[in-house]
Amino acid sequence: MMDKPGILITGGAQRLGLHCAKRLVQQGHPVIITCRHWREEWERSPLEGIEVIVADFSSVAGIQALIDEIDRRRLNLRAIIHNASAWMDDSAGAEAMQQMMMVHVQAPYLINQAAQRWFDPDKPGDIIHMTDFIAGQGSPRHIAYSASKAALENLTLSFAGLLAPGIKVNSIAPSMIMFNASDDEAYRVKTLAKSALGIEPGAEVVFQAVSYLLDNPYVTGSCLELNGGRNVKKR
Repeated sequence: MMDKPGILITGGAQRLGLHCAKRLVQQGHPVIITCRHWREEWERSPLEGIEVIVADFSSVAGIQALIDEIDRRRLNLRAIIHNASAWMDDSAGAEAMQQMMMVHVQAPYLINQAAQRWFDPDKPGDIIHMTDFIAGQGSPRHIAYSASKAALENLTLSFAGLLAPGIKVNSIAPSMIMFNASDDEAYRVKTLAKSALGIEPGAEVVFQAVSYLLDNPYVTGSCLELNGGRNVKKR
């Protein structure tokens, strides 16, 4: 059992999740991340201050196994950040919808229902859902992904009401935070042109958003958009 309340980040093995985990450790928080597979590089270069739990969110049994493990360890949490994400295009049909709803909706739903017993009722508690800009826009090319992220955003409203006042529940909806190494120049130029600010901000802006929600005692049931102004028209 941890002496100091920890922060659980699902899907924290890479990119935004891992960056937030490392920055939270720098602030003195014990951090637990979940991931689907243990990574060999962690044998050579251990994650300082970060505990790893291997968890599979592709089935209810896998989600329940994580809940049981948290109960077994009697973890005391300050926050849960639902960052685990799946990506399948619509060519996969029903499988795409099923798997992304499992990861983006079923896992947060079941974990949040269990969460009250992991928080100290006399101290601040937070749950943050990582959604997506297109959750509020829809996407004809990524229908299942967009729908599942929209459902996650709706969970924010329901759990904010259920868990108040002890636990605040909010979401962060990012858009184009970091390119992948494989993205070519034409794609980068086209993507940056979609936002008013037109920059690739990097993972630190997500950590700043997380910090704001953790620190502010008067925000719940809200969605913090990180889209660089994709929702506004440029002159």
